[in-house]
Amino acid sequence: MNIGPETQTFTIRVEAMGADGDGIARLDDGRTLFLPFTLPGETVQARSVSRRGGGIAGIAETILEPSPERADPPCPHFGTCGGCSLQHWREESIAVWKTEALRHGLIQAGVAAPVLGPIQTSAPFSRRRVDFAIRKQAGIAAIGFHQLRADAIVPIETCLVSAPEIVALLAPLRALVPKLQAVKRDADCAINLLDTGLDLLLRTDGELAPSDRRLLAAFAAEHGIPRIAWALKDGLVEIAAQLGPVAIRFAGAAVPVAPGAFLQATASGADAITRAVLAGLPEKLKPRDRIIELHAGSGTLTFPLARRARVVAYEGDGDAVVALQKGAAGAELHGTILAHKRDLVRQPLMVSDFKDAAAVVLDPPFGGAPGQMEAIAASEVTHVVYVSCNPQALARDAAPLLRAGFSLAAATPIDQFLWSARLEAVAVFTRPAPLRKRARPPR
Repeated sequence: MNIGPETQTFTIRVEAMGADGDGIARLDDGRTLFLPFTLPGETVQARSVSRRGGGIAGIAETILEPSPERADPPCPHFGTCGGCSLQHWREESIAVWKTEALRHGLIQAGVAAPVLGPIQTSAPFSRRRVDFAIRKQAGIAAIGFHQLRADAIVPIETCLVSAPEIVALLAPLRALVPKLQAVKRDADCAINLLDTGLDLLLRTDGELAPSDRRLLAAFAAEHGIPRIAWALKDGLVEIAAQLGPVAIRFAGAAVPVAPGAFLQATASGADAITRAVLAGLPEKLKPRDRIIELHAGSGTLTFPLARRARVVAYEGDGDAVVALQKGAAGAELHGTILAHKRDLVRQPLMVSDFKDAAAVVLDPPFGGAPGQMEAIAASEVTHVVYVSCNPQALARDAAPLLRAGFSLAAATPIDQFLWSARLEAVAVFTRPAPLRKRARPPR
């Protein structure tokens, strides 16, 4: 909502970096002024643009006193493209800020002095899953990312975070889209880089015509793409063209993931998460012990966990469960992996479901798992490994564990989202095993 007559200009000092990667300043009336692309300590000439919650969103028109931590953004699209928000900040400063955000969240949860491992940061050109926005106007296709907090699409020629195989497909896609009858105006394309090659899911605002199917099949053949799937916006997914099998390997198991399947953003990030999760398991875990895994997806962690013990995996997405089951069958892990489809938001596990579990591993979505934590805390589980993509949700969800006698054993920040405000983390919580009541000896 535009402020209109309230629009003002300010000469103001940026005090801190906000959770979304905006510089934060305080106005004389106490309201917060959010200023993208500014840094703590800078003095800027800014103007207000719109209301944002209880504060004001603004634009810094002139950096009067730049921070010594300011860097030259390496990407030509930075500042208009909404994909990256922190390229103007030195990478070592971003690492410190993200680490401190995790530390602060854990302190909020009740950890007195959290000790964190060193941050694990993914390299440029390593993102293996990218969602592109598409807009067709006057027979020309714009493919890129939305402008920061706006509907406009910024066409991009390159992307410094995405895998080169994905970036190389941008120009051919721009030539293809104007020919597709299914794209009336707006569409999007999710691209996953699997072990078998690129996998595309195209969502459009119109029905796929027979000529579109022929075009997509020819496009797949020309660019060596094993599968292209299609769906109307928010509609059911169908295969538009398939020239070969699709799979990604988790701990050696080939998993035939569904189109548009969730993957950890980078392979190195997934490896760092997996290492931290496995390190958080009980030391004396036996192959017949049982691990409860929540929000298992297609098995990124399930298959590495299955090397250590039996895994009972729960996931709400039916396609992901099917992929996990097929991968387990192909790896001959029928008795080691048991996968269940369950909406864990509407139907969280009960305390009794955790009976005799050696550990709980959970990787919830951005909102966390608030409906599940009390049952875990009330169970007799001694090891909980929480994979988080939101330090604030982690802080909230950790609180019931800490009240129930858990302590933080390890915390590892993992930065898969280079030059963004997002952060992954693996937090390990442990507590002593409960004392078992001894049966009375017979008289």
